[in-house]
Order: sequence, then structure tokens, then C-alpha cells
Amino acid sequence: MAEMPFANTDIEDEFALHATSELNKEKKRKRTTGKEIPEGSERNKKKKKQYQPNYFISIPITNPEITDGIRAVQDAIIQKDHRLSKAMVRCASLHVTMLVMHLSGEEEIGIAVDALSDSKDFVEDLLKGKTVDLSFQGIDHFKNEVGFVKLTENDHTAVLTEIAETMKKIFQEKGILAGEGRAFKPHLTFMKLSKSTQLRKEVKKIDASLYEDFKNQYFGDEVLHRLDLCSMLKKKQPNGYYYCESSVFLGSLIERHVFTLEN
Repeated sequence: MAEMPFANTDIEDEFALHATSELNKEKKRKRTTGKEIPEGSERNKKKKKQYQPNYFISIPITNPEITDGIRAVQDAIIQKDHRLSKAMVRCASLHVTMLVMHLSGEEEIGIAVDALSDSKDFVEDLLKGKTVDLSFQGIDHFKNEVGFVKLTENDHTAVLTEIAETMKKIFQEKGILAGEGRAFKPHLTFMKLSKSTQLRKEVKKIDASLYEDFKNQYFGDEVLHRLDLCSMLKKKQPNGYYYCESSVFLGSLIERHVFTLEN
């Protein structure tokens, strides 16, 4: 059986894992309370399948300290279990996902580009000239199928959550199916079993002991400077990063110039 297109991409399908967990909780509540499941639930499931996410808003990771640290973790894991080399996310693809969405064609892509542009003013108004410094420390997992570096919770992550909620509202007001049923949990994925169908047959769960030595490691900080509208399915750029339909830059003109040259 061939892989589904979504499984072929490097976008975080751990969102789907998290959404499944929330759905199971809802079903459990319904069984406990005795409330009936709505008649249209099966129809809604089919509808959701038709609107599988194919685009996302990304914060690219450009700090070499972070990417080098993650590469060292990946190398250490592969030395212990070479099969997991197929599970590793390329360092050029490392990012934090702010929002996922389904765009059905060029018209909706254009609307999403406009929504991202509109988001810039709201984000900069929210920041009021301040920077958002994202600090990455420690490793965790989703159901032992996805390994990720944790984002330290502080005032900056609270602002990031507010930005994500604002963007979600802007996109939805323009008619884009964005962020449906997916709680925002910012993180930095570096390994996942879904990258390879063959691997999933060989490895059902990632052994947490493989990265035990790095469980509390500090990886570095990333200043929020850019937001990208990226495709999950289109061919990646030569540097390994996702195909971008559009980007908005935050900060000074000098910062924008530097980051444009880097990418």
C-alpha cells in the first residue's frame, strides 16, 4: 500500500497524533456522560479527510548553535540504532509550526498570502518593538513516534501563543480552513517514524533511552524574525527548506537583509 502524501512530507504529523488524542478524550467524555454522538459525525470525519492539511505557517530555525546541537543528537541516536537514520529531519528543514491549513488551489493560496501579509501588522503591533526570543532546551516525544526539542515556557512563549491565535483568527476570517481541532503546542521536531513506511514496519516505538544523555540539554535561542507560508507537498528548495509561497519579516531593515541573504 502506498504512503499517503501527508506521510511523505516533513511537516509535523504529531499534530495529527495530538488531535487523535483529543478526539479520544471527547469520545470518552461522551461515553461517560451518556450523550449521543451526533448523527453527522461520520460525515464530518469524511469531510475532515478531504481537507487534510497541505500548507503551514513556519518559523524557520536559522541559529547554527541549535542546528548543530540537533545534528549531534541525531548522529548519537543513529550510532545506537542505524535504522532511525530514515526518521531524521534534515537540519535545513527544522522549524516551529505556528498553524496548519488546507488550501485547495491557487485562489486560496492567494488568499492565504494576503492573510499572512495582514498578520504582519497585527504581530508587530503586539510586539511593540520587542523581540520574541525562543529558547530550546530538553527533549520529549509524542507517543514515542516523534522526537522533538522542547520550547522553554516563559513570557516569550506566551506571546508566541497569542501570535498563533491571532493568525488563526485572521486566516479563518478570510475563509481559510486553518487550525481546525489542533491545539497549539510549539516544539521543534527532529525525528519521526512517519518519514518512512518501511521504517514503521521495523520500528513501532522510539526507545527514549537512545537520547537519554541529551534529555535536558540546552540547544540555544532563536529570535522570531520571519514567518513563512510553506507547502507540505511541493518540492523543497535546493537548501532543503520547504517551498515558500510567501514570507513576512519582523524587525529592522538590517535584520531583514541579513536573514534574506542567509536563506
